[in-house]
Amino acid sequence: MDELNELKLPYLSKAFATFLKEQSKDEHFVVLLAAAFVSYELSRGEVYLDLNAFFKEQKEFNDVDVSSLESYFVKDWKTLFSSSKLITQGNGESPLVWDKVNNRLYFRRYWTYQKTVDEAIEKRLVPIRKELPVEITMQLNALFPVSGITPDWQKIACAVALRSKFSIITGGPGTGKTTTLTKLLALSVLLLRLEKGNNFKPEILLAAPTGKAANRVSESINNALEKLETITPEIKAAIPQKSGTIHRLLGSSANSRLKKHNRHNRLNADIVIIDEASMIDLEMMAALLEALSENTQLILLGDKDQLSSVEPGYVFGNLCLDAEKDAYDKETLDWISNYTDEKIKPKSGYISAINQQTVMLKYSHRFNQDSGIGQLANFVNETDKDNMFDTDAIFKNHPKDLHKISSKDLKKVSTDGYSFYKNEIKNKAKYSTVDEWAEAVLKAFDKFRILCAIHESELGTNALNNNVQEWLFKDEKSIWFEGRPVMITKNDYNLGLMNGDIGIALKKDGNLKVAFFSNDDGAEKIRWFSTSRISDVQTAFALTVHKSQGSEFEHTLFVLPNDDVKVLTKELYYTAITRAKSEFTQSS
Repeated sequence: MDELNELKLPYLSKAFATFLKEQSKDEHFVVLLAAAFVSYELSRGEVYLDLNAFFKEQKEFNDVDVSSLESYFVKDWKTLFSSSKLITQGNGESPLVWDKVNNRLYFRRYWTYQKTVDEAIEKRLVPIRKELPVEITMQLNALFPVSGITPDWQKIACAVALRSKFSIITGGPGTGKTTTLTKLLALSVLLLRLEKGNNFKPEILLAAPTGKAANRVSESINNALEKLETITPEIKAAIPQKSGTIHRLLGSSANSRLKKHNRHNRLNADIVIIDEASMIDLEMMAALLEALSENTQLILLGDKDQLSSVEPGYVFGNLCLDAEKDAYDKETLDWISNYTDEKIKPKSGYISAINQQTVMLKYSHRFNQDSGIGQLANFVNETDKDNMFDTDAIFKNHPKDLHKISSKDLKKVSTDGYSFYKNEIKNKAKYSTVDEWAEAVLKAFDKFRILCAIHESELGTNALNNNVQEWLFKDEKSIWFEGRPVMITKNDYNLGLMNGDIGIALKKDGNLKVAFFSNDDGAEKIRWFSTSRISDVQTAFALTVHKSQGSEFEHTLFVLPNDDVKVLTKELYYTAITRAKSEFTQSS
């Protein structure tokens, strides 16, 4: 084991291999080496070890120097795996599972999650309708009149989703995912009533990974519904206008992986919609699919190019693989043509089953050809990591919405950006109720946000939160003060506050309390909590890009770290850029 100890692997990965050696003393070193790298890959967010990539003669594997191990890259490693007591191909209770078809090595728990997801989605991909009623075609044409945008991917997404019990709608910011979803739900309600009777009331559940994302999709659906003039009030009334978190949907419990709704207690739903699906990890996706009945339709929305979930398993990105290629088979192309009149050229090469139920929206209504934010996001998406910061020309050509600053300008940009919310705190007297005032303060705070790649260092969230507090509230020395923005860092099921929820400390009836937007179904928009009841929080002037997912701000300031860090990926940079609606400032 000396060679393994010399590798720059995390202590936990080495300890895992040592533990396995103690359980099976005669194991070959290659098996223990592979086990250590399964653990290492998990720490990097990958749920398996790609054996095809690993067992090649090479000097590095994912930045770990393995040149000293070349003598162990034996040709008969497959034989070693087949005879190992620690590895099976799924049977038994071995700690490791070898997926021989794809040549991947898993921890058993994650192999089980992967198997659950793969099998559940495969069953749902089978078309449940051979044709659509003429009333649906008429309503589809009414909802999507000729617009000059060809092909009309929003219209195509609706037609494709009505064919099966599973569908994916992906696209970048401003491509109309929520607008498309709202029209799709109107069509789905009408279709179910045509199939099951006019009095049928479908049960539709809407959820997102975080409270912030749930609130945003609720607001977007309400706005979209107001603009739909071709559907009846009865159909509109059946469309949910309130979203909750996936944790609440499944009935998650504190300090437990067990969910109230599971394969033994299914959700009562005809349709389940998950927004911001790129944030869902493998374990949560498996739990969601197990909780759905066979007759429930599942619709996933999200941007496939955003950051993956913090927990292991980039499910949405893998599901959307090659979505941009529009690789549809003849049956799907005929379906699209029959119900949308859109003609898509057939593609050569491999065509996957899941791509038949995946549609990528490509026209951004927010970022037109003159938008610097849109062009910057596209550039980052289409280039490689080594060149993704070669953006000087784009910034120079779009001075209205793109800005580059140095670290010495951080104070001015930050204080200007947060001036709206600070001024709103002072405007309490102009509001008739304290709730209206709190709502205005929270909305003003969301106009601007500082995003960072990391927590530590002088340009990480920890230091910047301290700096901004000093710049804005230099006379406040206590932990809690009026105006302090906080983010919940751990689900609190007793209070109904979820990880990622943001509140602001304000005075109510003379006492300092924290105001949050409500995630409940009631009419109350603001919920108040005593500062003593909230324990797991952090100041939220500056957030990591991961924590900002599911949010949008008029102006985003992205602070690059001084040193090159591994977390600074294309996906992270793209996600930071696309949090901005009107202005994006980059500090470096």
